[in-house]
Amino acid sequence: MNTLTATLTKYLLFPYRQPDKSALNRYLQNKTILITGASYGIGETVAEMLADYPVRLILVARTAEKLQQIQQRLASRSADCHVIPCDLASEEQCSWLLNQLQQFGNIDIFINNAGKSICRPLLNSLDRLHDFQRTMRLNYLAPVQLCLSLIPQLEKTQGQIINISALNVLLAPTPYWAAYQASKTAFDQWLRCAEPELKQAKITVSSIYFPLVKTRMIAPVYADKPVPALSVEQAAEIICRALYTRKPCIRPWWTMLAQVASVIFHRLWTACCGYYLTVKRKSDE
Repeated sequence: MNTLTATLTKYLLFPYRQPDKSALNRYLQNKTILITGASYGIGETVAEMLADYPVRLILVARTAEKLQQIQQRLASRSADCHVIPCDLASEEQCSWLLNQLQQFGNIDIFINNAGKSICRPLLNSLDRLHDFQRTMRLNYLAPVQLCLSLIPQLEKTQGQIINISALNVLLAPTPYWAAYQASKTAFDQWLRCAEPELKQAKITVSSIYFPLVKTRMIAPVYADKPVPALSVEQAAEIICRALYTRKPCIRPWWTMLAQVASVIFHRLWTACCGYYLTVKRKSDE
């Protein structure tokens, strides 16, 4: 991303302030941070940024080899870095992970970043129930399972849950994205319902609603399309700032306008989606 594009993206798509390194350093003293989806993209970049602070990082992802490479790369930095390879889409492996976490004592911060994205026409998914099951398992049931186990620890540490959500869960639904949007919306709703109770337990919840971020997750759909997107570095800086500001909801400035438009122009949006699908079907024939 060139400098001009990065600047425009930062100030128009998702304006934010750079994290204050001094404030971040004070806040993170000796904290234990669990990051899921830590082997690539946003999770890896957040781990890189936090490695210069006096924290204990627990990085979780499926790819053991990549996690080990990250651990080796961060070995000389200030953070104490640990890696746990785990497929969170498996309930059994998720339970195993929770057992492994007991050796680290209490968790102070849980950054729920792992996710699976699927963009596929519904009529091409009629024999692919497993796509919906795996997406729901990873994007919804896994973080719920982790939270249910971690809440007692987070209550002791007056800790924080940071959920890396997607802006589209707040907006009108989009064709082809049923599996992804339903699963991301499910956990978003779960966490918003739980938030008042968690607040009573002195646990802070921060939900970050990102627009597109240039990760390998969006590559299959947007790799050859000039769409505005945050860089992983920009996304990681927003997360780092959320650590010490502890804001409950972080989203682009124009989200409210888009939400109002989603309601007012719902029928028009549906008609436009139908027109798009008709044109696309004809072009594919």
